Amino acid sequence: MNRRRKKHYFQSPPGSPPPLAVTVHRRVAFSDVDPMGILWHGRYPLYFEQANEELGRQCNMTYADFFRENLQAPIVQYHIDYFDSPRLGEKTAIIGRMIWNEGARMNIEYELRKESGLLAAAAYTVQMFVTAEGETCLATPPMLERCRQRWRAGEFANLFH
Repeated sequence: MNRRRKKHYFQSPPGSPPPLAVTVHRRVAFSDVDPMGILWHGRYPLYFEQANEELGRQCNMTYADFFRENLQAPIVQYHIDYFDSPRLGEKTAIIGRMIWNEGARMNIEYELRKESGLLAAAAYTVQMFVTAEGETCLATPPMLERCRQRWRAGEFANLFH
């Protein structure tokens, strides 16, 4: 399935709340570039992880929360579309959007924007919830359900944009 040309990777069910979105800023460092001075393709996941971690902080689903609740959420799908690589020293904005779904999973879309506003890359991840022992969660775990209750109630309106 070719998702590259679509505006969004995931569709929310009708009547679901809008995505939770965060923006993190980062300047392209020397250690992030290839010999041509552009952001090395292998660094993009690190950039997107910063947005993922910020979403977790805002939703009370940090890595510490996962450990406390005996849960894990491994990435089972990761896709990146590259458009216009940022260069050494360029400021970037990393946008992460958690998209509503009803399963025991997190669908997150990412954008990496150059200082000019141009889209440098777009990506998505799918993370499935499993217990610390590796058993797949068939039902939504309480930690995710608490996040969804707050999300439905509009409690994140002031935190996310």
